[in-house]
Amino acid sequence: MSAPGGTALVVVDLQNDFCAGPLAASRYPGDPARLERVAARTAQVLAVARAAGTEVVHVRFLGDTRFQGPAWRRRDAALGKRPKCLEGSWGAEFAAGAEPGPGEAVFTKRTCFDAFLSDGFERHLRGVGAHHLVFAGLFADVCVDSTARTAFQKGFEVTVLRDCTTALHLPDEQILHFMARLYGARVTSADRAEVWSRRPGEEEPCPTPSRPGRAAASPGASG
Repeated sequence: MSAPGGTALVVVDLQNDFCAGPLAASRYPGDPARLERVAARTAQVLAVARAAGTEVVHVRFLGDTRFQGPAWRRRDAALGKRPKCLEGSWGAEFAAGAEPGPGEAVFTKRTCFDAFLSDGFERHLRGVGAHHLVFAGLFADVCVDSTARTAFQKGFEVTVLRDCTTALHLPDEQILHFMARLYGARVTSADRAEVWSRRPGEEEPCPTPSRPGRAAASPGASG
């Protein structure tokens, strides 16, 4: 399926170990309810995108030690970090409501942040004619940012749905402002489908309000 208007919705790492259950809650510095809201809002956006025929792409993370490089293993050992989203585990499964639909592409990151490092991700986007990527998922300051950064450098236009993501290490608004400044990312909300479903600059124009006290001239009326 080609991407209408060149837009693809990219859902990043919306997996149980990141947004559901005790492990996700213990890692997230804010209110865990925020993670639930992100998952719920993304599920709503998925429904809107599917109804409109927008290309939907899912990205997942696998953190098994066999996929980790020496630097990753050394960091985890120094910080006492345990691997997450182990292949075949409940934690690696997509969150409820965010599961891939029939025919939707899924790409796997094996212990890396950037979706462009997963096999076939860029090739798929080019193949469906996607020029504009709309990001939802986790985390705004880790895998969403890493993928958005590469997207920008490869010529894709970037939109981030602020209520469909949240940051792990930085304040949400700080990383969203950073992406807007550095990558020219358009940051908008999930309920503005008329904005995010189009490439930047192609949004539906707002109707021009009529001036108070001026009646519209009828066709053919003389001045």
